[in-house]
Amino acid sequence: MEQVTGSLEASFETVTHAPAMERPALSGARVSGSREAFVDGYLRRGSEIELKSFTGAVAGDGGYAVPKEIDAVIDRTLTAISPIRRIANVVRVGSAGYRKLVTTGGTPSGWASETGTRAETATPSFKEIAPPMGELFANPAASQAMLDDAAFDVEGWLAGEIATEFARAEGAAFVSGDGVNKPMGFLTGTPTDEPDDERAFGTLQYLATGAAGAFPASSPQDKLIDLIQSLRTPYRQGAAFVMNSATLARIRKFKTADGAFLWQPAMASGQPDTLLGYPVVEAEDMPDIAADSFSIAFGNFRAGYLIAERSETSILRDPFTHKPFVHFYAVKRIGGAVTNAEAIKLLKFAAS
Repeated sequence: MEQVTGSLEASFETVTHAPAMERPALSGARVSGSREAFVDGYLRRGSEIELKSFTGAVAGDGGYAVPKEIDAVIDRTLTAISPIRRIANVVRVGSAGYRKLVTTGGTPSGWASETGTRAETATPSFKEIAPPMGELFANPAASQAMLDDAAFDVEGWLAGEIATEFARAEGAAFVSGDGVNKPMGFLTGTPTDEPDDERAFGTLQYLATGAAGAFPASSPQDKLIDLIQSLRTPYRQGAAFVMNSATLARIRKFKTADGAFLWQPAMASGQPDTLLGYPVVEAEDMPDIAADSFSIAFGNFRAGYLIAERSETSILRDPFTHKPFVHFYAVKRIGGAVTNAEAIKLLKFAAS
């Protein structure tokens, strides 16, 4: 037994006096080479010596070893898209030579007795509408390495970006396009204050507010009522106000004599807000209120404005033309024009 005990003590003695291993030690483990310093400097008060540690915040201290992670969903700032397509008459056409016939004046009639003669009545006259058309295109490119290595679906993301941009561009053209390789907007042209039976075909009628760049100071809501009543009764079924949010912000403050707001919020989800009983469509492409601006439109756009499109947007994936880039060529042929000038009225912020 004594011999075994002696062997164990010798083994403990060897471990106690073994040379220190040359390896990185925790901060504070070596303080003046004494156990008392370790206990006092590390166990009691914590580390007081410079800490040598790995950290992902600094590239050289371990940041290179931490892989970057990118979210698979890319957020984007929202783009205001004109809703004119939703309220207009949209037709699919087979070629760019689309034409539409519109009759003017109706068919005259007459009265006669049972055996009286019937004179020939006049026939209605026709007008031809040829909406200007153009090709809306985009041609973004991405390298093949980007398509192969990116952490998200680059092709799907580009397709979504193109669709959003096309919607924004065509919406602006439906409002103010000049008709040169693009649709003719309903605000393009020279509106007049002449009534329906006097002005030229295809010219819109406007009503003036009586004040340059503003509503009249007294009873401004009366001008909105006049605008509604200027539209003939058959067109008021399905009519709507069209304006941008800045103009609507002014109108939402209008009140009746008893303090009720003219603007009424929708009572159910999916239903439009109403103004004097008619839906309000916010189109940011409408101009702000300024001197001589046509900032508010009211009418039946399904009867008054035509959108003609050749087909859906086509996308061509082209990896050959510009190596090593892959082009995504998207194109859409679309046109638009006013077909019935009696169905849309404008409010002009001018003295006359």
